[in-house]
Amino acid sequence: MRKLLLAILGLGAALAQQISPQGILVNPVPTDLQVRVWVDKDPGKRGTSVYQIGEPIFIYVNVNQDAYVYLFNINADGKIDPILPNAFERDNFLRAGETRRFPPEGGRYRYTVTGPEGEDRILAVASKRPLSLGEILDVEANRLRVQGAEGLARALSIVVEPLPPKDWVTDVARYYVGRVTAPPPSPALATLVVDSRPTGAEVYLNGRLSGRTPLTLQVNPGRQEVEVRLAGYQPYRVMVNPKPGERVQVFAQLVPEPRQGTLSITSSPPGAEVYVEGTLRGRTPLSLTLPEGRYQVELRLAGYESYRAQVQVRRGETTRLEVRLNPVPRTGTLLLESSPTGAEVYVNGALRGRTPLRLVLDEGTYRVEFRAPGYEPYSASVRVERGRETRVSASLRPIRTGELYLEARPEGAEVYVDGRLMGRAPLRISLEAGLHEVRVLAPGYGEYRAQVEVRPGESVRLYVELVPVRAVLELYLNVEARVFLDGEEVGVAKGGYLRLEAPFGQHELTLVAPGYRTLVETVRITGNQVLRFTLRPL
Repeated sequence: MRKLLLAILGLGAALAQQISPQGILVNPVPTDLQVRVWVDKDPGKRGTSVYQIGEPIFIYVNVNQDAYVYLFNINADGKIDPILPNAFERDNFLRAGETRRFPPEGGRYRYTVTGPEGEDRILAVASKRPLSLGEILDVEANRLRVQGAEGLARALSIVVEPLPPKDWVTDVARYYVGRVTAPPPSPALATLVVDSRPTGAEVYLNGRLSGRTPLTLQVNPGRQEVEVRLAGYQPYRVMVNPKPGERVQVFAQLVPEPRQGTLSITSSPPGAEVYVEGTLRGRTPLSLTLPEGRYQVELRLAGYESYRAQVQVRRGETTRLEVRLNPVPRTGTLLLESSPTGAEVYVNGALRGRTPLRLVLDEGTYRVEFRAPGYEPYSASVRVERGRETRVSASLRPIRTGELYLEARPEGAEVYVDGRLMGRAPLRISLEAGLHEVRVLAPGYGEYRAQVEVRPGESVRLYVELVPVRAVLELYLNVEARVFLDGEEVGVAKGGYLRLEAPFGQHELTLVAPGYRTLVETVRITGNQVLRFTLRPL
């Protein structure tokens, strides 16, 4: 079987100051959460244990506070394998002071060391909140979706980024595979400074009492277990890895001991998921150590009705909860409500009635849509579960807009609504319901202006034909002649004079007189003008 275990190269930006190739760096931000990971051959975490290929290996992890723990192994060749959670061990929630072994006693799987030879590392990440690893970890297939240590580092740095610095911590255990010889320890000493709040707590270094806080010690380089104890408070444990000549500081924010009891839960059939105050804690049969108090407990098992109960946990006592689960039917109930009521309800595109409406449907996912005149449609995807009632309440929003479709001649005329240029005709726009001032402009045409009422959910169609703007032309000629504008006769210049009107723009002016050469001129009319022309004899 492939070894599921792991060496660490770093966790990217968010973990860069917590993990290094040499070991754990103490977080400069004081944190009361600590995690410790080690292998069965190296409980003291010296990092010098050697496993031969084919030899079994056991991994241990411990936390000083309730935490969610994630374990990864990075092999000497950079291959990354997940340890926790895995297909057989999904419950990664550890209580304060709890130590777990992987694989567990009587487990359905085992870990066997395989190649390549070299140094392997186990990374433990502990968090006060569950981490969203669905994008990078396939628990069923027991594999990571990211490639290589750098890929894991980038992915984990994104996952822990939203967490406060005090809410997560890491630890690393080293071991060697094959015939690799561990490096000898350095003889130089390091300085360890331990303090706590409150002060006066006993300090144990690798299990031996060394004094009370505040305390400064000279220690050998390498892995050291520091434990801080004070009556009435939970023990504080941390692993440090000082280098020769390095000064390492440990600050313990001691937490008062909780008053705890035991909650024992069994179910028939077994294997039901157990949620305590909404958090998944494991599967039945299950025994939990909890601070005394009242708890909301829920049991879930596919094909059976959920069971809910409130239990009282008392200090020093065991509270037992034995549950017989009932099978659930294959249908569920969908309750549909809306404000205002009377909205049409469409389920997967088919009209099923008006709100309020209760439907009995087969288990599955449905597309639900609410429609009411004068209101925006509301749609949602709904999951109907067997034996349960699913409720959907829709607060419909009134339609506050309508549509204006405007056509104009000439096309391309500019359209202004309430003083704002909206585009050029033809134009279709959405407007707030109410009165709006519409203006249509085009060069050479008179302006169009009107008040238009737009109603919610309705479309207003407006056709505008702009009237060309005309200018006055006065023509002075040296002879009497017929006058043509753009090929159309517009009058005779009797006595050499003609007054006429013409639209703005560019036009072709033609002057014809017997015995004279026909004169053709292009004129641009931008306003009232006086034009003088001289026709030449033939």
